[in-house]
Amino acid sequence: MRLLLILLFIVVPIAELALLIQIGSWIGFWPTLALLVLDAVLGAMLMRSQGRAAWRRFNAAIAEGRAPAREVLDGVLVIFGGALLLTPGFITDIFGLLFLIPPTRALVRRLIVRRATLRIIRVATPPGGRDPSSRSRDVDGTATDIEPDQLDHPR
Repeated sequence: MRLLLILLFIVVPIAELALLIQIGSWIGFWPTLALLVLDAVLGAMLMRSQGRAAWRRFNAAIAEGRAPAREVLDGVLVIFGGALLLTPGFITDIFGLLFLIPPTRALVRRLIVRRATLRIIRVATPPGGRDPSSRSRDVDGTATDIEPDQLDHPR
């Protein structure tokens, strides 16, 4: 978790700044600024259209009486994608587009579901690595032989 926070708050901004300086030196300050504003505006438009589509699919799932798990995850990815596109920088824009474009969003969704499933399995597996459904039942006590005619009369 600490590594993720360092990556998000230190490494990504430094990389974004370095890339902005590099692109600014190639094409100039004003074109770089225009690109940033243009991708923020286009990102906001894409987020709005994809957000509406995710909301419609969510309502359709509710109307059909099924759990809208996929639709909720799509909505979360659309929100994150829009936030990344509104953040100034080209690296965050690439990730924002991955979350907003439906085919790549489906890939990201599958990766998230797979990772969550593996984490659930890891948490549910008891120490020693045995499958919880195959656990043997441990019983404390002793066993005694009982004759069939003694079943009706307790000792």
